[in-house]
Amino acid sequence: MHAMAKKIANSLFLLLGALSFIAMVQGQDQSGFISIDCGLPENSNYTEKNIGINYISDANFIDSGVSKTVSPQDNGVSKTVSPQDKTTHPQYFNYLRSFPNGIRNCYRINVTSVTRYLIRASFLYGNYDGLNKLPEFDLYLGVHFWETVKFTNSSVSINYEIIHTLSLNYIHICLVNKGTGTPFISVIEMRILGNVEKSYVTIESSTSLARFRRLYFSSISNLIYRYEDDPYNRIWEPYWENNWRLISSNHSNYALDQDPFNPPAVVLKTAATSINATASLDFHWDIDDNETQHQYYFYLHLTELQHLGADQTRSFNINMDGKTWNTAESLKYGKVYTKHVRGLSSGCKKCHISLIRTESSTLPPIISALEIYLAKNFSSQSEIDKDDVETGKEIHVFPDAYKWQGVDCSTIDGFLRITSLNLSSSGLTGHIRTDISKLTMLKDLSDNGLSGNIPNFLVQLQSLEYLNLAHNNLTAGSVSNELLQKQSDGQLTLSVRQNPNLLCGTTSCTLQTNATRKKKNNAVITVVASIAGILLLLGIAAVIIGRIGYTLNPYPTLPAGIPGLYPTLPAAPTLPERVRPGWVPASRV
Repeated sequence: MHAMAKKIANSLFLLLGALSFIAMVQGQDQSGFISIDCGLPENSNYTEKNIGINYISDANFIDSGVSKTVSPQDNGVSKTVSPQDKTTHPQYFNYLRSFPNGIRNCYRINVTSVTRYLIRASFLYGNYDGLNKLPEFDLYLGVHFWETVKFTNSSVSINYEIIHTLSLNYIHICLVNKGTGTPFISVIEMRILGNVEKSYVTIESSTSLARFRRLYFSSISNLIYRYEDDPYNRIWEPYWENNWRLISSNHSNYALDQDPFNPPAVVLKTAATSINATASLDFHWDIDDNETQHQYYFYLHLTELQHLGADQTRSFNINMDGKTWNTAESLKYGKVYTKHVRGLSSGCKKCHISLIRTESSTLPPIISALEIYLAKNFSSQSEIDKDDVETGKEIHVFPDAYKWQGVDCSTIDGFLRITSLNLSSSGLTGHIRTDISKLTMLKDLSDNGLSGNIPNFLVQLQSLEYLNLAHNNLTAGSVSNELLQKQSDGQLTLSVRQNPNLLCGTTSCTLQTNATRKKKNNAVITVVASIAGILLLLGIAAVIIGRIGYTLNPYPTLPAGIPGLYPTLPAAPTLPERVRPGWVPASRV
């Protein structure tokens, strides 16, 4: 009896150890995963039962927007939500985050820099707002336009994927309102891709790859495969043509470690080949008008599923529009090959890829899976400088078409920098934050309703050219001598009038401003008088010359710029444009 108890105890110990190992392995499998359920209540998390992925709330990644729920009758419980999901009701579609306020709203997610990520954004409308009107809005990756989000059905989910190498240790995923419906988002998922040097390599390092199709070929399965079948949680959809022949195998010992793309074994157990041994294997697809300007990258995943005889070979060329781009030669049983075609010329409206048997081959072409990507060249837009982002989390820098009024940006050393911040007439109160000192390229701080002292760090802003703090509630204190010296040296235009408790040196800034204005007025009067005297002499000379030349030219022309002896004065300088009254800073959205 004692021996039996000991045996049971040992068995339980081994079972617990095995369970711990499984849990540890599962935890390791999700290392590098970022899975965010948008709109999920703060501090909430769960494991999605159908795919085993751990999801967390988005509350720590954004401070705008409104959490909304999708009703059961509209979120796909009784109908297929999306061809991208195995199940009809993934838990992460129960919530979404809507953005009724502001033109753009951004998530900020910390990541590992200089790392290639697969980034996926998913959306299910589900008539959450009761309007039964499908919205349309733009999706941005940082400052880069990613995709326009369009829906065809309120109960059908859509998702967009992109493979992108991050240069910084954070990423912004932004929703931009185009005036065609309120933006929202359901899920954000990010996965680190391994073998950066060998997989999904593009011609230019600034090129990212937006998924167009990711297919596996099978006539016996209609399942969608993702995690845990795919370690990177890529989504694989089935595809089949009636004029193909299926090859399948139960062989499970594929040499996946020899292929840097690491396609899941389950999609490599079937393959398509031609019914006719001499026929090609063809793929056709139509391209939308706005997609013809892209380049395409193709990745063909191949493996030989048949034991070939000594007199059998399988080799074929990979052609597009009659041109050979790659060749698959002498495939070996059980070994995985990924053949890629990259940098194809854009412009095809009806694209066509053919796998054509070579003359030396005795067998037709074969393929197990295919990935097609659209190249997105983001080199024309710069990333946002880290310090500028940290300082202005509420001031989102975007391309000119989406730039907030009052914020100007310039590209400096490859990064977008905030160079001008105009919050005049915005009703801002409080002290001037020390965080502004990080905006080292700042040139213009104009007309803010602020209190407290003028901080000394403003002297350190080497590019600061205009500082307008007029009509504020700045309390007792004095403007630093350094700022006054910069003003005296002509390096800074400083305005602090209508701050009665503020001192400029030992004198009230209001009094000094009036005195300065009088001096300037006297100087202007002197200059104008001098100019008038010179112009008078020129006018007299012109009259004399006109009279002398009258007999030669009865219609003399007055010298340009002196009509009636009144000088042509230069136009008044253009002041920085004030923010329109209806604009609301992000801090109050």
